[in-house]
Amino acid sequence: MGGTEHLTVRREGATLVLTLNRPEAKNALSLAMLVGLYDGWLEADADDTVRSIVFTGAGGSFCAGMDLKALAGKGMEGEQYRDRLKADPDLHWKAMLRHHRPRKPVIAAVEGYCVAGGTEMLQGTDIRVAGESATFGLFEVKRGLFPIGGSTVRLQRQIPRTHALEMLLTGRPYSAREAADIGLIGHVVPDGTALTKALEIAEQVNTCAPLAVEAVKASVYETAELTETDGLAAELKRGWPVFDTADAKEGARAFAEKRPPVYKRH
Repeated sequence: MGGTEHLTVRREGATLVLTLNRPEAKNALSLAMLVGLYDGWLEADADDTVRSIVFTGAGGSFCAGMDLKALAGKGMEGEQYRDRLKADPDLHWKAMLRHHRPRKPVIAAVEGYCVAGGTEMLQGTDIRVAGESATFGLFEVKRGLFPIGGSTVRLQRQIPRTHALEMLLTGRPYSAREAADIGLIGHVVPDGTALTKALEIAEQVNTCAPLAVEAVKASVYETAELTETDGLAAELKRGWPVFDTADAKEGARAFAEKRPPVYKRH
């Protein structure tokens, strides 16, 4: 199991938990963090015993965005990861889920700050839970910067455009309740319980047939920008093969026999 000094990896049953671990900097992005994150996404994709991913932050924060010095690998911190970035100049975008989409469902568990790069990474996740004191926002325009992690493209596809533009153009903070009201997150829970709720959702996913889960996730993203006619055709292409799997037959047998199914991913 991988990980770095700024990114921890652990298993909770069939769930891989990736934790941003730089609490002294509110989990601002560092090169060590990004390398660990990308390796974590790859590990989840490669391991068929992993059925879901929970993505969270240590120390009461999710992620406060970019740390330019740390990302540059200045000093001893991060120096050992420079070769990884040279070998794959796109690694940071893959780590931040801009240029990589894991096959398995990704559930975000947010406490505290989830701003700038944190909110941008959030948009690459599938299901989102936040503590009631969490803070969201894209502050780049206030700093003369551009939210280049994908927000000008993704945000308007995930929430109504008027809300997306307000978030992008005002650079103001959003509470968890307001983020839920506009559809950016799905659950608001008491502070300190976001991870527990995310793991509960992950366990619900884990009890489902993994091939079906992955096919459904892929279909949702593949068809998002298609016309209805093209989307329905793509759905059939993606969905029909699932009916021929042993897992589909096991699901039918278990239902008939009134017992929990045992899926083996085949």
